[in-house]
Amino acid sequence: MQKGQEVFMTDIFLNLNVMNLIFQNKIKPIIVCIVTILIFTFLLWEHLHGGVTSHHILHSEDLPAISNWWSGLLLPILTWFLLSRVEKRFDQNDLVTQQPNNAMNKAVWIFLVGLVLGIVLAASFTYAFRPFLDNVLYILIVLSFFIPLYYAEFILGFILGMTYTFGAILPTVFMLVIAGIGWVTYRYIRPLILRIGNWN
Repeated sequence: MQKGQEVFMTDIFLNLNVMNLIFQNKIKPIIVCIVTILIFTFLLWEHLHGGVTSHHILHSEDLPAISNWWSGLLLPILTWFLLSRVEKRFDQNDLVTQQPNNAMNKAVWIFLVGLVLGIVLAASFTYAFRPFLDNVLYILIVLSFFIPLYYAEFILGFILGMTYTFGAILPTVFMLVIAGIGWVTYRYIRPLILRIGNWN
């Protein structure tokens, strides 16, 4: 029995080590390189077609404008940092859950939700789709009861989804606020509501 447990634990640690090696040594640098190439290709295209865009804070010409060139500096660094946060969470959680593949799949889905939401928000702004724009904050609050919006993969997906329209700086600031709201909602309000539901 003890030998079987030792073999089981050995398999778990081998799986975790393989996943970490793949994530750290292959996936993360590849993703950062892809993001870097894409953002600088986009900046070059803008430069050759009328100049690199600047975005006014709160879309008000009375407030300072932030050049998209800053996105070229921020986005690769931010991508590496956020992927490192995902990796760190894997290191902490997978030894407890013993399900590294499930954790990876969950991270991918959360990233995709953030990416799609960012793209939809950017498109809604571009085409002035007011029903979504007027309710986006409520949508995010409701979503925060089901998905941890403060997870690094969601933040990364959301920022990447909005970068084409807004650059990377403004979505990052916006997402920091949303991540704070999501953290409070998912960590404290959601468990409280679930407890109240269980009492009933």
